[in-house]
Amino acid sequence: MQSPWKILTVAPLFLLLSLQSSASPAYDDSSRPRDSNGHTCVEKLFLKTTCYLVIDKFGSDIIKLLSADMNADVVCHTLEFCKQNTGQPLCHLYPLPKETWKFTLEKARQIVKKSPVPKYSRSGSDICSLPLLAKICQKIKLAIEQSVPFKDVDSDKYSVFPTLRGYHWRGRDCNDSDQSVYPGRRPDNWDVHQDSNCNGIWGIDPKDGIPYEKKFCEGSQPRGIILLGDSAGAHFHISPEWITASQMSLNSFINLPTALTDELDWPQLSGVTGFLDSTVGIKEKSIYLRLWKRNHCNHRDYQNISRNGASSRNLKKFIESLSRNKMLDYPAIVIYAMIGNDVCNGKSDPVPAMTTPEKLYSNVMQTLKHLNSHLPDGSHVILYGLPDGTFLWDNLHNRYHPLGRLNKDVTYAHLYSFLNCLQVSPCHGWMSSNKTLRTLTSESYRSGTREADSPGSSLSPWMDSTPTRWLCCCLQIVSGRRCSSSGPKSWERRIHSTPRLNRCLETKAGTEPLRSMHPWGAQGGRGLGKLMPQTLWGLLRHRPKGVSLSSIFAKCLSLNEEHICMTVQLCMLLGSVTLPLFLK
Repeated sequence: MQSPWKILTVAPLFLLLSLQSSASPAYDDSSRPRDSNGHTCVEKLFLKTTCYLVIDKFGSDIIKLLSADMNADVVCHTLEFCKQNTGQPLCHLYPLPKETWKFTLEKARQIVKKSPVPKYSRSGSDICSLPLLAKICQKIKLAIEQSVPFKDVDSDKYSVFPTLRGYHWRGRDCNDSDQSVYPGRRPDNWDVHQDSNCNGIWGIDPKDGIPYEKKFCEGSQPRGIILLGDSAGAHFHISPEWITASQMSLNSFINLPTALTDELDWPQLSGVTGFLDSTVGIKEKSIYLRLWKRNHCNHRDYQNISRNGASSRNLKKFIESLSRNKMLDYPAIVIYAMIGNDVCNGKSDPVPAMTTPEKLYSNVMQTLKHLNSHLPDGSHVILYGLPDGTFLWDNLHNRYHPLGRLNKDVTYAHLYSFLNCLQVSPCHGWMSSNKTLRTLTSESYRSGTREADSPGSSLSPWMDSTPTRWLCCCLQIVSGRRCSSSGPKSWERRIHSTPRLNRCLETKAGTEPLRSMHPWGAQGGRGLGKLMPQTLWGLLRHRPKGVSLSSIFAKCLSLNEEHICMTVQLCMLLGSVTLPLFLK
């Protein structure tokens, strides 16, 4: 992804690409999040100002060009939002005109020249060039670059404002005039006089004189959830109704101001720190909501320190925005989820710009050292692995993108080519028609994974030992994964029987290392069991008689199996494992 600040300045171009299609039947999004009237007023002012600026300066010319059957590419180049530098290829999203490009562009320029409206200065088309908005824009830019709230009166990194890095990203401040009051801190004198940690619990029970915070939260082990992530963690999303003609209506853009001021991210709906219900009907509770459901003393204790384009390389530029006091605050579960941008970039030759395995290891270690010096005792850090992005091209390249569904003229392959030509692709390596490049990107991804998992490394979830490989193989077999390329063919089938697991434990014949997988695999089990990885769920569910969770935990401790141990610990923390059942 490109710089998040640029997202707020490309609105006119984004609008041009979708103006080619006309709106049709109404689309009602009644489930959208609603914020305060003051916040809504600011958002509407921002969007209306941008809209009026575009229409006032370019509206007449855009209408004339579209009426003359010029597509969005021609309009963009005619108005000089898009340019073709000398020696550079022509970047276009829609099919080229039947006539030559040079002839069509000259024809379009003649139409604009005949326009009676005063000519405009392209260099001054940025909304932030307006004198009244220049200072506000500068402050917004600074907040986004530093990943701190735009409105934070007491400078405690928490806000009463939802967007612009406000409480959509981290817990809502309950007193923005007192720096000592913020979510996640240990209560001040059991919050007898005020709610110092913003969890809504304070005062004294008149029946027995015991502070409510002490009565409800003492011994409950409150803890926060913090995500260090990229656009996936921030929940980047462009709503199809913004660019799909069949879904456009007066209500289509109601959420656009919120999205723009959240950098086109939706952290309030994310899988880690989300606290609002999904607007698309997907019933999924975030890790934060599960922690909150288990213990209401965790109320508002979440931080989404994610950015579009974040990677292990640039995390150090904004990790300081993380708010945790080693002495005054509760412990936290920190999830490190830089899952793509170390191998993803938009350069014409993306491979040299990828993070090397050695540098990846160094970057991660620097982050862990920083966290170790800032997190309270009892905190945990969970590392997410890099996914293999080959599925993007394999599953999407021949499907129509929302921009091309009306006329069936723009597929995802066309969009990928357009973004790669502009060198703004979020991942040229995997979003490319070049199979060799996709393969090289996957090889870089695998080498980075091997480096992080190298024997003897303090980050290695699987140490290089024979007992470890046996246990690894058994985990794979239970989850239906292939254990060994040379093993019995029956091992390749999904195995659900205890006898076969016993045989696996007895034969100890597996040799294949554990494959990387998403720690929160959706196929891990049923109900609350979905919180657990598929392998762990299989081991718990199909373990031999007499093998308890406690013995598995002891075994992994003896083998230094950090990955399994931390997963078991997290499951315990989330309350997704019924301990009386598994500890028999």
